[in-house]
Amino acid sequence: MLVCYLTDEPGKIPAIRAALEPRYPVVPRVLGQEPVFAPSGVLMVDADLREPTCVEQIKHAMGDLDAVSEKLFVVHRHLHHLVAQAFALGATGVVHSAKQAASKLTQVEAARRAAETGAESAPISITDSGKAFAAMFSAIGHGNAIHLADAETVTTQIISSINQNGLHGWLDNVRKYHEGTFQHCLLVTGIAVAFALDIKFAPQDVKRLGMAATLHDIGKARIPLSILDKPGRLTPSEEDIMRQHPVIGYDLLKDIPGISPETLDAVKHHHEYLDGSGYPDGLTAPQISDLVRLLTISDIFAALIESRPYRAAMPREEAYKILCGLDGKLETSLLKAFRRAALAA
Repeated sequence: MLVCYLTDEPGKIPAIRAALEPRYPVVPRVLGQEPVFAPSGVLMVDADLREPTCVEQIKHAMGDLDAVSEKLFVVHRHLHHLVAQAFALGATGVVHSAKQAASKLTQVEAARRAAETGAESAPISITDSGKAFAAMFSAIGHGNAIHLADAETVTTQIISSINQNGLHGWLDNVRKYHEGTFQHCLLVTGIAVAFALDIKFAPQDVKRLGMAATLHDIGKARIPLSILDKPGRLTPSEEDIMRQHPVIGYDLLKDIPGISPETLDAVKHHHEYLDGSGYPDGLTAPQISDLVRLLTISDIFAALIESRPYRAAMPREEAYKILCGLDGKLETSLLKAFRRAALAA
């Protein structure tokens, strides 16, 4: 499998060759040169996406490569705005090192073999949903308004996927193909949708909860990257900044035509607890809507079962026990109703 390696710095070429060859022959090209591509090959882009000149050169190159099925971007730091930029430029996947690139190419090979033998590959909804989240975060990062249609696309795709394949497969695929903020958002939406479907919500109510889940953490697009992408525990001052994301999200969404009051309420209050110990407003049970209560359970559960660079995903059984131990903070009757969706095979 030939790799066309498109880079902004010739000095990066020896490292990628050392990591990939001889298994994957590398044809290097510097931005501005004509990419060389074989029909069964892979395009790998390794350039500074913070530089407008690089971005424009990549756009020009990508315009001639619409038929390329695999476009991997190397983003050397776990920065969500650069990941979003990569997907906006047409990436089908993002890696963070030469070693991870080799591992990803092995996955591509395996997926192609599976396709040739008729085996099931990763659902297209995973890729499309990730791109839609990337588009929303990228828009905010560039000071632009987000399009509600992107959120509706994600929500509809996830509802369809959960309806057809259940929650278990969705969780596994999201953790396999996404990380960080996008992984969390996709997990929360899938869990919330599965919860709503399991307790027999009407279709319009499933979508209401799904939309709230899709947009619940949009305010994180404005949190400093050093905090949002920090691999370890936050300091108290960093935690104070992180706690601003519900209000930031509310402010980003409140003037968008067509946004519902219940979605805005969920975005702002998904970290509120029934006993008044949550934030940002310290609401108590009578002030917290049913939609928010459902979303909060889904959000906490997703955070517990995420896979992160510094720890493995927590088993769902253990995560559910932790939820049940949050006495007075979450509604007991909803937690009992959540059990079947949370632990479904």
